[in-house]
Amino acid sequence: MRPFHRLRPARASLRWKIAALAAATACLVAIAVGVLVHLWTAQDIRDRAEQQAFNSVYSAMDVYRRTGTLTDGAELDPAELPAALRHPADGDRHTAYDGRVEGNLGPSVWAAQRTGGPDSRVLAVRVNMSPELYGLRRLDGSMAVASLVALAAAVPLAAYGAGLLARRLRRVSETAGRISAGDLDARTGPTKGHDEVADIAATVDLMADSLGRRLRTERQFTADVAHELRTPVGGLLAAADLLPPGETEDLLRARVRDLRGLVEDLLEISRLDAGAEQPVRARVPLGAVVSEAVARTGYDAVVTVADDDTTVETDPRRLERIVGNLVVNAHRHGDTPVRVTVEGRTVVVRDHGPGFPAELLFHGPRRFHTGAAERGSGHGLGLTIALGQARLLGAELRLDNAPDGGAVATLRLPA
Repeated sequence: MRPFHRLRPARASLRWKIAALAAATACLVAIAVGVLVHLWTAQDIRDRAEQQAFNSVYSAMDVYRRTGTLTDGAELDPAELPAALRHPADGDRHTAYDGRVEGNLGPSVWAAQRTGGPDSRVLAVRVNMSPELYGLRRLDGSMAVASLVALAAAVPLAAYGAGLLARRLRRVSETAGRISAGDLDARTGPTKGHDEVADIAATVDLMADSLGRRLRTERQFTADVAHELRTPVGGLLAAADLLPPGETEDLLRARVRDLRGLVEDLLEISRLDAGAEQPVRARVPLGAVVSEAVARTGYDAVVTVADDDTTVETDPRRLERIVGNLVVNAHRHGDTPVRVTVEGRTVVVRDHGPGFPAELLFHGPRRFHTGAAERGSGHGLGLTIALGQARLLGAELRLDNAPDGGAVATLRLPA
């Protein structure tokens, strides 16, 4: 587990988002096409029925005037005739739609015309649209089935295509995560295509190259400075021994010791950055190693060991370094009492000061950055070294703040 991380809300896969969008688009297109086809077909059925009724009235009127008989389907003043056609104002042909359903007769179109003469009756013809409307319902059903089939085919294809895109984006994201975790050699590799994803992948690789060059330059500079300072610092310490005893000699010796400690810390960080350190593992009692590390710091801390029989396979020198740095940091930047608890493979160091700054908890420890001013002064290297040594041992170091105040550092050693 990474010791520092940003909490991210649960999110849906891009693959299924694109598939859902494709499904929604297909549904909208199918509905729109179905509605348009239905309306166009219904209007076409009605127009053809009106034209048929209009022509039928013409033929029936011609036969009636010549022979005085009615053709099939023609009626004089039928009772079902719509009110709009019962008393036409002229002798022209007129049509009207009748949406009533009576028995086997569904919606119909009527056409009517005055016969003229003394009786002045109305000749009407009725065209039933039920067969055509039944065909329209079958067409609607066929389109619905076709839409479902198209949707069933479109969703898997969209999911497959989105999966290809998601895999490429996931590869870029994983590479960026590895770079963020410190793997400066991580690359997305050769990218296929000339789309936006390929541009993002190439940009991430270029960023990694630039970042790697800068970090290597910084690490080399740190190592060179620390190495070059060892000689003059050693000379200063030797020169301090020649001073006559007194307050000046004590002050100078203390400052030189601080400077030498800073140089040694920088050298240690440079070795950890370069990967030049290798742990020398041994099976040791965890409680005893932690107690010894706390004693070497020279600070007062309450050590509680839950199980004296717990042994771990680790590098005891590096483990002492981690615990010592955590205890020293708790005293320098926190407040007493400082408690060290050993339980199983877990070591917890807690103080009762202002706690870790939010920026440190968010980004992790940074060199020469101590965070909030209320946590005191320092070079900000102790936690950086502790974190680097923990990674070398395969352990997990987490920094948190206790609910009731105080900083809590939790070290979990691997099994």
